[in-house]
Amino acid sequence: MTRFVEHAKLTTCVHCGLCLAACPTYVELGEEADSPRGRIHLMRALEDGRLEPTPEVVRHLDLCLGCRACETACPSGVEYGALIEAARPFVEAHRPRAAHLARSALAAVLASPRLGRLALAPVRRLGGRAWVGRLARASALGPLRPWLALVAAGPRDGGAGAPPEVLEPAGRMRGTAVLITGCAPAQLYPSTLRAAATLLARGGARVVVLRDECCGALAMHLGAAARARASAGRLLAALEATRADWVVTTAAGCGALVRAYDHLLVGDPRAADVARRSRDALDLLAELGLPTPARSLARSVTVHDPCHLAHGQGVRLPARRLLAAIPGVRMIELEEADMCCGSAGTYNLTERAMARRLLARKLDRIAASGAEVVAAANPGCLLQIRAGAIARGLAVRVEHPLDLLAEAHAT
Repeated sequence: MTRFVEHAKLTTCVHCGLCLAACPTYVELGEEADSPRGRIHLMRALEDGRLEPTPEVVRHLDLCLGCRACETACPSGVEYGALIEAARPFVEAHRPRAAHLARSALAAVLASPRLGRLALAPVRRLGGRAWVGRLARASALGPLRPWLALVAAGPRDGGAGAPPEVLEPAGRMRGTAVLITGCAPAQLYPSTLRAAATLLARGGARVVVLRDECCGALAMHLGAAARARASAGRLLAALEATRADWVVTTAAGCGALVRAYDHLLVGDPRAADVARRSRDALDLLAELGLPTPARSLARSVTVHDPCHLAHGQGVRLPARRLLAAIPGVRMIELEEADMCCGSAGTYNLTERAMARRLLARKLDRIAASGAEVVAAANPGCLLQIRAGAIARGLAVRVEHPLDLLAEAHAT
């Protein structure tokens, strides 16, 4: 008998099926084995030794996005996110060697500041270029089109630098916020990090910017649990000297993992303390409050809820409330706003076919909304949805809510 998850967590599922309509892969495929309760059944069978980790079984587990929408829908409080994350290292150990090495290499590159920046150099250098977007729509380029669209969806500010190391509060100091810039993918949009720091300072926080410290989230997506714990340990050590009231993230996946550090690093009192102080930047800004925006943004705006913000952190309203306070903004609710766009950490790299299906579904809903701007509070979602809009020729801006707020508050 193999033990890789907490058995008690597996048995909390009563197989009621209320999660089915919330699960993106089940909605798309209609297969029980590609639903949360189906995957729990597979995990229980693997743990009990009644099932071998065959390629078919691994495939069903791999197709899980880890979006945790099922947790929001579940009336029994099943901690599905913890279950699938515990299963991933077991799956990795039984993957063919070549595939395992490829995924391990991807985890190593993305978690390394130097290698990650090197891998993302084309996105940084060519992002926002109209001619790259035109190439992405050229049918003659075939399989290159999605990759060109991802490059075109990169930062439009030329890869400008991150915010200064310390920003003092405007007015009365409310507390100290440590802003985690994260690994290279989390830093892909430096304007968002600058916006977060500037807005938090405007709200009364003293902001300390922590550079080049990976939280471990992308490694966890790839089943590299040991690498994720090592990254988390280094981040905890870096945070010890800051004496922060809040540990702040702008990437939803990073924030969800940091909030779960007490489960990732069981028994480490630092982990529990950091998990307790972890906040998404939008959530903290909504609590601190901001002055009336200086500028009007005459735009219709809809909000895509990143999975690990809505389901992993339970944060939905702050983005809507902060954006609705901008003069001229007309808010439009997006159908299936919290349905995954297919980014899901590294999912759009490792499960490209399903990621494309989910992206197409998301773009259909965005087009139907008629909104001029889509706000998405996660760099992976930004890249995925913006790339899809470019490839489709959809005339819509895709921005982080923090960038829209910074635009409205610019003096």
